Amino acid sequence: MHGLSLERNPIDILETGKSISDVIDGKIRQLYSGSEEPFYVVNLDNILERHLQWISLLPRVKPFYAVKCNNTTAVLKMLSALDTGFDCASKAEIELALSLGVKPDDIIYAHTTKPLSHIRYACAHRVNLMTFDNEEELLKISLVHPQAKLVIRIAVDDSKSMVRLSPKFGARLPTVRQLLERARELNLEVVGVSFHVGSGCTKSSAFRQAIEDARCVFDVASFLGFQMRLLDIGGGFSKIGDFQERFEEFSQVINGSLDEFFPPVSGLEVIAEPGRYYVESAFTLAVNVIAKRVVVEDRVSKCTDGAESCPERLMMYYINDGVYGSMSCITFDPAHSKLEPYPHRAVKKSEPRYRSIIWGPTCDSIDKITESYWIPELYVGDWLLVDNMGAYTVSVTTDFNSFEKAHIYTVVTAETWLALNLSRAYDTVH
Repeated sequence: MHGLSLERNPIDILETGKSISDVIDGKIRQLYSGSEEPFYVVNLDNILERHLQWISLLPRVKPFYAVKCNNTTAVLKMLSALDTGFDCASKAEIELALSLGVKPDDIIYAHTTKPLSHIRYACAHRVNLMTFDNEEELLKISLVHPQAKLVIRIAVDDSKSMVRLSPKFGARLPTVRQLLERARELNLEVVGVSFHVGSGCTKSSAFRQAIEDARCVFDVASFLGFQMRLLDIGGGFSKIGDFQERFEEFSQVINGSLDEFFPPVSGLEVIAEPGRYYVESAFTLAVNVIAKRVVVEDRVSKCTDGAESCPERLMMYYINDGVYGSMSCITFDPAHSKLEPYPHRAVKKSEPRYRSIIWGPTCDSIDKITESYWIPELYVGDWLLVDNMGAYTVSVTTDFNSFEKAHIYTVVTAETWLALNLSRAYDTVH
């Protein structure tokens, strides 16, 4: 493990006996008198815990973190300290990784349809490993980066996943031989195969079939004279909710399939592109109730005072973050579309719950966080917390209506600070 430099990302070193909840409490107290802007608290220890679980459950698979998922500098530096690689999808992501000290050999340019100028940038900065799935991409690479180490991405069965990618990316198996022959004609070096079974995969058998498909491609490529040495099993891994147990099941199937089709004696390098797996549960979002509206509906319900019936109240709350900000996952990420905000304050069991709608702050009516959500009554100025907000949140916010983006506060325990040899870092807050 390498030392972690956090020069541009001050972090809190958590005092002994303190918890993430204590940090959130402290930030809210600080903001109470002067600001109600949303903020994240990032637990770097959670990322370390996920990494240790990964190397325990998938010992043959080196993670190349998907920068697109969350490009927070503190996260990338932490992962670099843990010796992960990085999956970059653009010039800007490559530039960011390199600026943080990541070595070019620890980057895979994992996008099969790249702008020519981005390929040229990768070449100039010795980022050689990159994917392709079509002939036009081979022609572009041959023009500006003929020394690239190429990985052919194949389309696999992702019908059991919440987010399918094969309709957009990946060469169909019947076209693989022709593509490889074209790569050979262009004197390009193909070194491996990649695939992605989609995000929110629900069937472990998808990994086994994809690894078996990759074996077939390896055999064709070897017959054509390519020295194949790398397999990239993609991303989409999660470990929250129903996927907590599934990840362990998937790991067993992946390990068994690798041993069956690519035995360890083959010397094959196996990598993956996890994104949400590493960061999903490391981020907690805190938002503030900035407005409130009570709607009395025509339908009736049993009254709390014992009367037969009374008009039902619908509570509408407006918070200072929404689908154009940190919560865009509601609209475009089926693997993380149901958020469950909960009050920061202590809630008594005896408190009544009201049917509520929580809206985001913008002028657009699609900016809705929850509907028919039963929670205790809230008041303007109350804070809500949302767990598991690390994946595809920070990296996909917009400036719509110019609401301020959530600030990020990063926390690490002293034990992790010492274990990762972080003592040389500075701009820390004790």
